[in-house]
Amino acid sequence: MTDTESTARNGVPERPTLDGIEGTWARRWQEDGTYAFDRSKQRSDVYSIDTPPPTVSGELHMGHVFSYTHTDTIARFQRMRGKTVFYPMGWDDNGLPTERRVQNVYGVWCDPELPYDPAWRPPATPITDEARKNPTPISRRNFIELCERLTVADEQVFEALWRRLGLSVDWSLTYTTIGRVARATSQRAFLRNLARGEAYQAEAPTLWDVGFATAVAQAEL
Repeated sequence: MTDTESTARNGVPERPTLDGIEGTWARRWQEDGTYAFDRSKQRSDVYSIDTPPPTVSGELHMGHVFSYTHTDTIARFQRMRGKTVFYPMGWDDNGLPTERRVQNVYGVWCDPELPYDPAWRPPATPITDEARKNPTPISRRNFIELCERLTVADEQVFEALWRRLGLSVDWSLTYTTIGRVARATSQRAFLRNLARGEAYQAEAPTLWDVGFATAVAQAEL
């Protein structure tokens, strides 16, 4: 019997390899609920992690990986201490980076004065530099539909990368900042602040985006 026949019969590969190991374990952890949050636990037994959701701007970089590795180390340490860890992953897809990405990918810009066209379809990608310099105006509703379409595709790529890296998040808790749940939550929080007298209006200097013609938060910089 040759060595090759022996290893094939024993189910051991002739040459060990790490190819595909990330996907194998990601599926195993998902099926076994290894990192699922246990809602039956008392609050004193819960360690909650609130991470700033990464911006859906088209790509993740080494900085994302580095910072979330830090967070995951803490999550794993708390599990070793006996805590049940509340560790969701979210996507920040509600803001100017999403609008800018839609403009660059599809070569369009939002004109609120245009009527909605249900039959309109985006041009085929990739878009040329000329199309980006002279974008096609579309209605606000058409533009929002493109935002929703592109963010879904980008978020699938983001999740695949995080799963491959082995982040120990509970993927059943995934949320988006543009989603109805997140919007309703933020609105309720603002109304609570208003009732407490914590929300106010004031005249003050602000940042202004001449392209989008809107005020810009410091975080957008």
